[in-house]
Amino acid sequence: MAALNTLDAKTVQNAKSGEKPQKLFDGGGLYLLIQPTGGKLWRLKYRFGGKEKLVSLGTYPEIGLKEARERRDKARQDLAQGIDPSAKRKAEKTSRAAAATNSFEAVAREWHLTIHTPKVSTAHASRTLVRLEQDVFPWLGALPVPNITPPQLLETMRRIEARGAIETAHRALQACGQVFRYAIATGRAERNPAADIQGALKPVLVQHMPAITDPKRVGELLRSIEAYRGLPVTRAALQLAPLVFVRPGELRQAEWAEFDLDGALWRIPSTRMKRTKAQKAVGQPHLVPLPRQAVEVLRELHPLTGHGRYVFPSLRGGARPMSDNAVLSALRRMGYPKDEMTGHGFRAMARTMLAERLGIDEAVIEAQLAHSVKDSLGRAYNRTEFVEQRRAMLQTWADHLDSLRKGAEVISFKAA
Repeated sequence: MAALNTLDAKTVQNAKSGEKPQKLFDGGGLYLLIQPTGGKLWRLKYRFGGKEKLVSLGTYPEIGLKEARERRDKARQDLAQGIDPSAKRKAEKTSRAAAATNSFEAVAREWHLTIHTPKVSTAHASRTLVRLEQDVFPWLGALPVPNITPPQLLETMRRIEARGAIETAHRALQACGQVFRYAIATGRAERNPAADIQGALKPVLVQHMPAITDPKRVGELLRSIEAYRGLPVTRAALQLAPLVFVRPGELRQAEWAEFDLDGALWRIPSTRMKRTKAQKAVGQPHLVPLPRQAVEVLRELHPLTGHGRYVFPSLRGGARPMSDNAVLSALRRMGYPKDEMTGHGFRAMARTMLAERLGIDEAVIEAQLAHSVKDSLGRAYNRTEFVEQRRAMLQTWADHLDSLRKGAEVISFKAA
């Protein structure tokens, strides 16, 4: 039997490459292969099933002489038990690769890329990924998806709660739940631990959007807008906001090409609405009937900005729309802090007063707000079905606002 352990550390370290590959044998089938390029590789030659075979044991100096011998001895123990070291190494490599693709982070990134991103806006997708990268992957990312337990997931969510980010914890849990459901659907997990800890997080305190809904205060606000001495473009945006109560982004990004002033109709493209990517791509425009007062505001503004793309262009040039802070800053200058009234607050103001003061059908209000509206059977209404009802509602609403602005006493009533 050939001698074992014939090499020493110094010989291995000082071995030089030549024009051809060289082999330094250590016994028991182990040798160091020195390549002409200077690389040094540990190899084990053995016989299995009557055939001579070769298996790699690593690269020097990452694997030193001592560890190479330990790997050789382990391989020979496997041979004694009828196990092929090469086949075992391939199986272990396959297992590691499978574990890597089955880790929570790998599955989450796959879900985010293939399922989540195509459905939501770019900003939404980015926020979801950042949330996972910052709050979940550091603790659960390397774990195999099927091995994650409800207590482990809850502990991760508790870390988010501990810094006071209660809503973020709920959003992170929601994302994790979608990842686990995707893992189940693709055969990489059998249960969703996120479902097991529903109700275990601290509740999110609902903060309603600041809005003025008292009729007298609304009248005061409208008079303040009428008396606003800031930029005409900002004043026009403030005048239009309560009349049509679209989302602030939809208002400030409005383009003249979207308006039919003669027909008193505003068509907001689906791509600018708060919808999923799929809905944006195939969805209908949101139709906003314009009351007489809104048309007057727009006709008055047209000589000033009608030569450009945007109805409310940025001060820094007409190539961009008004900033999202313009209306909020104007409200603050008029004496309305952001905890009392915001650009979004005009929507809450209209929704509350239309229902409680004017008795308008909730389905018509929700359609104007571009919220999903369903019938008694749970089927989604076509938003265009309410155009005429909304036209009548918006004119009634605009007339009501005129009365409040003039300081008239307005009595609440419910529709029959």
